[in-house]
Amino acid sequence: MTAKTKFKMMFSLALSVITLSGLAQVKVGDTLPSWSEGYLDIHHINTGKGEAAFFMLPDGTTMLVDAGATARPKPRVTDPKPDGSRTPGEWISRYILHFLQDQPEKRLNHVLLTHFHDDHIGEIYPGLKTSKAGNYILTGITEVGENIPFDKIVDRNWPDYNWPEPIKADYIQNYIRFVKWNIDHKGVKAEQFRVGANDQFMMVNNPKEYPNFEIRNIAANGHVWTGTGNNERNHFPPLESLSPSEYPGENACSSAFRLSYGKFDYFNGGDLTTGAPGTWQDIETPVGLVTGPVDVCIANHHAYYDAMGALFLQAVRPRVHIIQVWAPSHPSPSVLSRMMSSWTYPGPRDIFATNTMEETRVVSGRMDNLKSQQGHIVIRVNPGGEDYMIYILDDSEENFKVKAIHGPYNCN
Repeated sequence: MTAKTKFKMMFSLALSVITLSGLAQVKVGDTLPSWSEGYLDIHHINTGKGEAAFFMLPDGTTMLVDAGATARPKPRVTDPKPDGSRTPGEWISRYILHFLQDQPEKRLNHVLLTHFHDDHIGEIYPGLKTSKAGNYILTGITEVGENIPFDKIVDRNWPDYNWPEPIKADYIQNYIRFVKWNIDHKGVKAEQFRVGANDQFMMVNNPKEYPNFEIRNIAANGHVWTGTGNNERNHFPPLESLSPSEYPGENACSSAFRLSYGKFDYFNGGDLTTGAPGTWQDIETPVGLVTGPVDVCIANHHAYYDAMGALFLQAVRPRVHIIQVWAPSHPSPSVLSRMMSSWTYPGPRDIFATNTMEETRVVSGRMDNLKSQQGHIVIRVNPGGEDYMIYILDDSEENFKVKAIHGPYNCN
């Protein structure tokens, strides 16, 4: 064994001891300690009204993936969290600002909208405020963007918003006005999600210190990374071969990415869907095959009946599943069974959900097997990306207290 190899082993061991001793100080009932240099934090924020994930990258770069606000009425949705006194966009903003309070700048470097559904970007409904400066209504991402400055916004269809056909819904037109106003008045950069790229969501503070970090764009609009360089291929047939009624739906067009930090891998595919094996309607399977095994997988389409197919699960075979829940149909009983089954793929796995409903528990009968059914879900990857912890935070009020601690999990 060379002296260099011995040094690397000793450094790695020392880092592990320091990391574990620091984590041992976090107890149930504590307020979650703030992020610090070298750690990767991923917060899955539960408002009960859609998806939102906030990232603190190892050098302090910040990123937000989705900020939903659905107005669908009870009993089709969960109760708002912490309560209904504020809008989902305001709750998301306050959550992010809390975890940015120790940072020199309170801003988002990157914003990604996986696709154009209200539970991911925000719905328009009566009683919402209008921007004080721009010509748009505040809901979901537009409200977060009003409250927190941001540098870049990425979606699947900028700048024309016309694929596979023009997008006319009022809440999407509201989002487009928001993007254009921020480009014109705030100098925000807008981009279309570039499939195959690994340089669209870069660290902005100290990237050279973390050469083992990458965000790889896997898929969007039916285009899928090939696994070689930045090359991609189109999984969908040409639109001219389809009638408008056969066009791929919004969920199937979702943007998907894999985040890697050392040995740690994380997948988020928005609302990607499965289909009959071997058909173009099954976008999940080719995405899973090129993504490969991951440590943590965000359940596609909230683990609804049309997602998390067996072939996808066998390809990514995560140690941890996270289901972002806002409806009684999340997760589907059959999909949950598939996610849990060792027949689908071998090995242990833990499943966490943000907000399961009593109706779901009654129908499923298997929800007690989940590690958590309520709360914000925070992944904290230790420096170097060798292992990680999962913290469940109280979502009933803004105390940011730890309800449960899971781990450490060793990365694949």
